[in-house]
Amino acid sequence: MTAAGTATDLASLYRDLHAHPELAFQERRTARIVADRLRALGYETTTEVGGTGVVGVLRNGDGPTALLRADMDGLPVRERTGLPYASTALGTDGGGDTVPVMHACGHDVHVTCLLGAAAELAAHRRTWRGTALLVFQPAEETGQGARAMVDDGLYDRFGRPAVVLGQHVAPLPAGVLGLHPGAAFAASDSLSVVLHGQGGHGSRPETTVDPVLMAAATVMRLQGIVSREVAGSSTAVLTVGALHAGTRGNIIADRAELLLSVRTFEPSVREAVLAAVERVVRAEAAASAAPRDPDITLTESFPSVFNDPGACSLVERAFTTALGPGRVVDPGPVTGSEDVGILATAADAPCVYWLLGGADPNAFAHATDPEAVQHVVRGLPSNHSPHFAPVVEPTLATGVTALVHAARAWLPAPA
Repeated sequence: MTAAGTATDLASLYRDLHAHPELAFQERRTARIVADRLRALGYETTTEVGGTGVVGVLRNGDGPTALLRADMDGLPVRERTGLPYASTALGTDGGGDTVPVMHACGHDVHVTCLLGAAAELAAHRRTWRGTALLVFQPAEETGQGARAMVDDGLYDRFGRPAVVLGQHVAPLPAGVLGLHPGAAFAASDSLSVVLHGQGGHGSRPETTVDPVLMAAATVMRLQGIVSREVAGSSTAVLTVGALHAGTRGNIIADRAELLLSVRTFEPSVREAVLAAVERVVRAEAAASAAPRDPDITLTESFPSVFNDPGACSLVERAFTTALGPGRVVDPGPVTGSEDVGILATAADAPCVYWLLGGADPNAFAHATDPEAVQHVVRGLPSNHSPHFAPVVEPTLATGVTALVHAARAWLPAPA
């Protein structure tokens, strides 16, 4: 197949995956497509690793093993991009509710690019030696997929890699890569906080303990943790993403639930913020004379992603050789989170994880300095937005090139 034919095939694949997203641990259609393509390329292919994960192995003589990873799951978001291939899919979430599903975080891009890289590595195996270990991971959005694959014997079954490589599409200009050595992506902790009140009639609040008022006070007080308890030299983000309480305006409910997201880089800051959350929640419940202590449950947790500086330097040189100067930028630490670091830690291998620009380059035409670029980025739909829609090209071509050349930085040429 010609380069143009390959690009057309990948664009078609991407649009198909985008139109058919699946929630965490439900990525069965996606996994079948991945497995079929890997087998056709000559990869030893194993399905149902860690649930719905797929592993492809291409052994090509003696040499190191390079792991390339893509995540596959979508999000419970109703798509509003207006694209002709927009998702109308529905899924069933963990609570048993029917929800809209969208690839609002670009995992369809990740899968497409890794399959493109798989084809390139297979077609040019005379130019490298070693083993390409391709991991298509489920359930990144819930922070469970990487751990599930490791616990299912990923490295005992397929060997330990010398490096873990991967990328995440983001609203940077398409054709640009973002690579930051050191602490690159934040640790993530998600919590459910249930505040208990005493319900009653809306006309007689004096006979109740109002959990909505308690929740409102708690939400406001929680914002003081980052602004007043975290040093200016450190970073933390605390978001209350949901507040659920009540059914009607004239009924005071007996409970309210808050869903929290905490992002940090330093373990000491993480511990301090989580401890402060518990202190604030319990204090507000006591101040409201709650009949019961609140229930505070950690629902998701995964560590920060640390990019090995030496490995980053090696990969950055490969990127510059492949793409030319000025195409790799340092975005600084990203407060978004990823569970790819679990794959690296479990293998005791360096991690190199970069951002893949997916925004229309024309939007940045008049951004001549870093501040102007950031201004444009802030105005674009972000990951998890119902309007998030990476441009197909040059996003896919750049993503394939980045994965191939990152892998080739570790897989030496034949002697």
